[in-house]
Amino acid sequence: MLHPRARTMLVLALPALAIGVASSLVLLLVMKIAAVLQNLLWAALPYRMGLTPDSPVWVILMLTLTGVAVGLILRYSNGHGGPDPATEPLIGAPVALSALPGLLAALVVGLAGGVSLGPEHPIMVLNIALAVALGGRLFPRVAPLDWTILASAGTIGALFGTPVAAALIFSQTLNASNDIPLWDRLFAPLMAAAAGALTTGLFFHPHFALSIAHYPQMHLIDILSGAVVCAFAIALGMVAVWCLPRLHQLMHRIKNPILMLGIGGFALGVLGVIGGNVTLFKGLDEMQQMAFAQTYSVMDYLLFAVVKLAALVVAASCGFRGGRIFPAVFVGVALGLMLHEHVEAVPAAITVSCAIMGIVLVVTRDAWLSLFMAAAVVPDTSLLPLLCIVMLPAWLLLAGKPMMIASRKK
Repeated sequence: MLHPRARTMLVLALPALAIGVASSLVLLLVMKIAAVLQNLLWAALPYRMGLTPDSPVWVILMLTLTGVAVGLILRYSNGHGGPDPATEPLIGAPVALSALPGLLAALVVGLAGGVSLGPEHPIMVLNIALAVALGGRLFPRVAPLDWTILASAGTIGALFGTPVAAALIFSQTLNASNDIPLWDRLFAPLMAAAAGALTTGLFFHPHFALSIAHYPQMHLIDILSGAVVCAFAIALGMVAVWCLPRLHQLMHRIKNPILMLGIGGFALGVLGVIGGNVTLFKGLDEMQQMAFAQTYSVMDYLLFAVVKLAALVVAASCGFRGGRIFPAVFVGVALGLMLHEHVEAVPAAITVSCAIMGIVLVVTRDAWLSLFMAAAVVPDTSLLPLLCIVMLPAWLLLAGKPMMIASRKK
């Protein structure tokens, strides 16, 4: 009763479901291990040593030791802990399975130690490698690219708790043809993304939304305000784009990864002392704390944004294993709250969402993902038309500009 096209789509349905569930379970397991270790390092251990978690001595000591630990992992693990995220896009080619233990250890230590990077890139590498290796054995006729697409879709669904982000991202990469419609190509990836999102939702609900006053109705002046906010975020982000490859090249002149990451960890510790503990870690829980407190001044928010962006550049340049999307969202929230505090006439819903869209657009150069992150943090449907309009001049500003990526070592 099914058309041959439908039967073709169903061939990958069961593998897609399995990969989506497995991608989510891998993410949840890694995050749980990192959370337990983080609680030990930042809640139990400092008090036993007569210090507080926000003590400058503890922050610098903890980040420096984290850098040394990650350096040791990369130095002595097979495959040197997988690819350097600073030189790779979010979705890349599969790596050898032998590199995964080192990558996993470096990710967990970095997340628990307070490094300002998220889990998205290493988890993506991990899930793609496992899917390609296992899928190739079970279904040798399926191309490695198909397993890569399914694993990346399942991981995106698991990371954000919804298949919407995966649908947006793959709608621009899986080009349709006259023979195969776009939604035929999207069927299996969306199945994997939905399975990943639902599995994550059973154990943990990713909490992106902030408690921000509802935006009632769009006005013409709001479009101008949103465009200015977005341009401001882009300008700050482009400073990081300029710094990343240069600092990456400078740091990688140090051939010993233990020394290089130890120096990087010390720099992150100093930045953590300057910005406070709210600028540590991947940034999602910390942005909730920052927005909930509502006791910070304009200069406080500006300090948080600048320090977090600097920590992101330093962490990525030194070779820590992690992604840049989640810390970038924190920077956008801090910028948005700062601009609203400075000009209260502009609603916080506009300043926060447009700042997130601008900075994520710089970091990822993906318009759909930028729109999604802005709408996820400020989930107000009244803002969607404004965000779509503001995206147009923002995209023009970034057309032809360099991306936030470093050159591979020769």
